[in-house]
Amino acid sequence: MRVLVAPDKFAGTLTAVEAAEAIAAGWRRQAPGDELDLAPMADGGPGFVDVLHAALGGELLAVTVRGPHGRPTPAAVLLVGTTAYVEAAQACGLHLTGRERPEEATTYGVGELLLASVGAGATRVVVGLGGSGTNDGGAGLLAALGATADRPLDGGVAALAGLTRVAVPSFPAEVVAASDVDNPLTGLFGATKEFGPQKGIAEDRLPAVDGLLEELAAATDRRLALEKGAGAAGGLGFALLLLGGTREPGVDLVAGAVRLPERARAADLVLTGEGAFDFSSRGGKVPYGVAAVAGEALRPCVVLAGRVDVGSREMRALGVESAYSLVEAVGEERALADPAGALADLAARVARTWSHEARE
Repeated sequence: MRVLVAPDKFAGTLTAVEAAEAIAAGWRRQAPGDELDLAPMADGGPGFVDVLHAALGGELLAVTVRGPHGRPTPAAVLLVGTTAYVEAAQACGLHLTGRERPEEATTYGVGELLLASVGAGATRVVVGLGGSGTNDGGAGLLAALGATADRPLDGGVAALAGLTRVAVPSFPAEVVAASDVDNPLTGLFGATKEFGPQKGIAEDRLPAVDGLLEELAAATDRRLALEKGAGAAGGLGFALLLLGGTREPGVDLVAGAVRLPERARAADLVLTGEGAFDFSSRGGKVPYGVAAVAGEALRPCVVLAGRVDVGSREMRALGVESAYSLVEAVGEERALADPAGALADLAARVARTWSHEARE
């Protein structure tokens, strides 16, 4: 039996590469004769550059940028021909802010990644969005590129109070926002109200912070603020749109890079997974994207996740045949203490159900 293994990271415990290897190890234990094809995935968030480097090769350039609170932070630019791939989370990720002072956190370092890309010869820059700890509407990114304004752009969203004027610079390369969400910049489903709390913005501050992003939109382009993906990564999507950028779902971009449709057609079964499989997975997350590819190839798709918070009806709506929970199978304590071993054990159990060899 041919099995395609295409998981996302399990946030906080396993990278996508580690998750794929753990699933393969457990599956081989139960069905050693099956042929496994490992295709670690990403949706634009943490792991985006590593997954693409493994799939595409290219040159990985080490750079140092300004972190969300001003500290020098290591990051990387992946150069493949004249296309550069960068990961916003490396410069402004939630792991760098620790949910501390989110209103002061800046995306300045992401702008520095764009400048490093052009400096390395890129004429096209693909920016993976996701996992950010910032909510400044991309103002810091614009500042790094030379934007001028009547308020500081590199001091986080709090510094935008009273903003009325922004001169957005031109950027000498094509820009693509690889985004896993399609939220607008502001409003009920905007960056702040949808994702602000998980970045540490207090509930009673959400309306005020959303209002500050409204000021940024009014000073630049209200129309673009309504576009899908403008609210991605705390509004980084908006800044990239202001630069003339286009948006492409991150999971689709990665799927194309790793030739996922072709590999799915060559498989009998497709496995995917992530830390928490819930209905938000429909918003451009890896399991939904992989399930869509599997569906087009007329192959069943099965999810292995840390937690499973969808019922069978919702699961089918996402194109998934079955989903298995790591926490339910081995308990939360073991799942966190030995994530790779626990995921391998879960994969072995799933193989008993799905592998022709194991059933025989």
